[in-house]
Amino acid sequence: MSEKRTEISDLGEFGLIDRLSKKVTIKNSSSLKGIGDDAAVIDAGDHVKVISTDLLMEGVHFDLSYAPLPHLGFKAVAVNVSDIAAMNAIPKQITVSIALSNRFSLEAVEALYEGIYAACDHYGVDLIGGDTTASRSGLAISITAIGEAKKEQISYRSGAKENDILCVTGDLGAALVGLQILEREKQVFLANPDMKPDLEKYTVVTGRQLRPDARMDIVHELRELGVVPTSMMDISDGLASEIFHICKASGVGATIYEDKLPIDKQTFDTAVELNLDPITCVLNGGEDYELLFTISQNDFAKLEKHPDIHFIGHITKAEEGKFLVTKSGTAVQIKAQGWKHF
Repeated sequence: MSEKRTEISDLGEFGLIDRLSKKVTIKNSSSLKGIGDDAAVIDAGDHVKVISTDLLMEGVHFDLSYAPLPHLGFKAVAVNVSDIAAMNAIPKQITVSIALSNRFSLEAVEALYEGIYAACDHYGVDLIGGDTTASRSGLAISITAIGEAKKEQISYRSGAKENDILCVTGDLGAALVGLQILEREKQVFLANPDMKPDLEKYTVVTGRQLRPDARMDIVHELRELGVVPTSMMDISDGLASEIFHICKASGVGATIYEDKLPIDKQTFDTAVELNLDPITCVLNGGEDYELLFTISQNDFAKLEKHPDIHFIGHITKAEEGKFLVTKSGTAVQIKAQGWKHF
């Protein structure tokens, strides 16, 4: 009799992580937080170390037909720094491991590292090591970021309380819309290589897809204002998906308001041009690398006038569920579609 075979796609990314992490037991008291947040937290005496790893695969996370290598190098660092930011910590070091196929020249690798070095300068982190190996299937980049903070400064996903205010930085949906434009122009080019890509009027959305910037500026500003978010994560899989994560980890519900969701005019106009619903792009578009966090009501006055922090809703009791209140006042249940890896 053949053994039962379960497809990974039946579980999805988070189901797979839950399944694999069930058998993990923490043996060292210095491991303060393991699997289940944006980064792991390790006791380091008078402070904590925060560690996160991301793996980017060609053909899954990036397409070299439109992703310039320097941009890709920068993005690979930014997405890891974003996980450190999501813990309200400051990044200090990274390691970089790459697997290369023989179609990559020295010049191509140097172009990739040009972006990595630029990101190290931008975020003030040190490149301290890594590994290089051969690949039979394109380029793979794995980066580990190490940050630090005082214990009382760390924000976990699990700290949101009823009546906390839900906040997001920047604007949302741009990276998804940018990806759709890049894919469209790629298809046009493949059909007719004489056609030049028409990207001139899409610089905001394509830029957000190709070279996102982790919101370390906000983390530093929260420090200066004396605000420690009660919970926080970065928006890599889509706003709805991240709200679900915070609600699950904190044992709460949430209500957000459509008219409070931040969207750039170019994102909105381009979504409409592509026959996409802009609000769906905001809720389910990934890779914006903005921050989603909750604050206690007491901290509202400190952030009230911040030009780049938007108050999109509030935390409710778990049994009240997760809802979006539309512009017409109707409450619609939020569905977390997010990014499907498998």
